[in-house]
Amino acid sequence: MALREATLTILEMAAAAALVKQGSELIAIDLSEQMVLSEVFLIVTGQNERQIEAIGDEVEMKLAQAGEKPVRREETPHWILLDYDDLVVHIQTKEIRQYYMLERLWNDCPRVILKAVAEDDALREGRK
Repeated sequence: MALREATLTILEMAAAAALVKQGSELIAIDLSEQMVLSEVFLIVTGQNERQIEAIGDEVEMKLAQAGEKPVRREETPHWILLDYDDLVVHIQTKEIRQYYMLERLWNDCPRVILKAVAEDDALREGRK
């Protein structure tokens, strides 16, 4: 089963929000073919605890403006998890991301190409 259009829409919104707060190394993992509860994971790296909190708040605010509310938000100083049922956003410091390696754990799942990342890359290239 392919990702639903509604899930792709909120995924792109979450990615764009993370980029606003300088989130990096964004990866979206398509879990729709797996027997898990979510359709997609978005993994984002923040440079420090304050930045991951800012990214989490921005994602939550932008999705709330679209009528999406997380079913849960779990956080430690190094990792924030926002669960929107079909989308789960993991915002981690670089050290925690390297330690848990979620993308390697799910490396048999396809990646979703994020338009928000491509647009951000194009803007950065244009500034150079």
